[in-house]
Amino acid sequence: MNIISSIGSQILAFASLCMISNPVQAQQTDPYPVGTPVGMISDGDFHPISSNVNVYGAIQTAESCIYDSKRNLIVVPSMGSRQQVQENNAWVSLINTDGSVHTTKWIGVQVPEQRSSLSPPLVLNDPLGSEIANGVLYFADRDGGTNSDDPTVAVIRRFDLETGAPLGDIRIEESPWINDIAVADDGTIYTTQTGDIGPDADPQSWRVWEVIPDGEKSVFSVGEPINVPNGIAIDPDGNIVVVNFGNPDVLTFSPDGELIKTEQAVQAGGDGIEIMGDGTKYVSSVTQGGISRIRPGETAELIAENIPSAASICYDPESNQLVIPMTSQSTLGFLPLD
Repeated sequence: MNIISSIGSQILAFASLCMISNPVQAQQTDPYPVGTPVGMISDGDFHPISSNVNVYGAIQTAESCIYDSKRNLIVVPSMGSRQQVQENNAWVSLINTDGSVHTTKWIGVQVPEQRSSLSPPLVLNDPLGSEIANGVLYFADRDGGTNSDDPTVAVIRRFDLETGAPLGDIRIEESPWINDIAVADDGTIYTTQTGDIGPDADPQSWRVWEVIPDGEKSVFSVGEPINVPNGIAIDPDGNIVVVNFGNPDVLTFSPDGELIKTEQAVQAGGDGIEIMGDGTKYVSSVTQGGISRIRPGETAELIAENIPSAASICYDPESNQLVIPMTSQSTLGFLPLD
């Protein structure tokens, strides 16, 4: 995820035909209210947009994406207006694998003033990393930060992947914010605290947190060799792989926290990572704009370059492509793989 994000502009309210007009009433009789695919409501029924019309967009300042294999869709969280401008204004879009829009606003179709009236209430502030595991959609988010005097607290948001309903938050009180997120097969959550950047950075601020299924939180790794940790993923052997922003290193740790292997991407400024079944790693550089491919036992190679603010990538196996959120552009890039 892009570490320094510009303040987004205020998001205009949807026209009444494109959003739920009274979510308070809807939640009393209907399933949890989420948005519909692009189309219109006529005579009380929803009608999808004509199949010969392609729509692209629906995102604003997206820092990550994740592939939903059940729907064959790309799930993309947009930060919308930042906390300093308006609280609780983020949303989640569903994007077709050709880049066209499936659902403009799925989670977060309601304006911020309506969200507290939902059951359960919806809070989504500044989502960065995203993950899907065991039917749950996870986001690395935060509370606070509404002004310079308002401290921030890292929060892991969880949503039901089928219904979009919130499933409860996990707060990491000791962390001001978290960046990327990965979930192991046993439900253990790993998340990066990128921490300080620059020559006077405190290495103790560079952390990877571990949250076991019963909710207990602990520091998995702190300080060198992690260096401004950003992306994180689980490899096919169940090891935890961390992408450094501060140098080109890609670090593989055992679940016990032992450093097993150090590889290097072509570029520093690492952000997202995807790991294939054969162990091949793809790493994006948010500052230098390249996608590195690291095959097992081989030197990394650059397979794409000059991608503005290439953030936390995701892999679409059906189309065999990487999807690249370009945060500063509020767009997605699609990179077919060989």
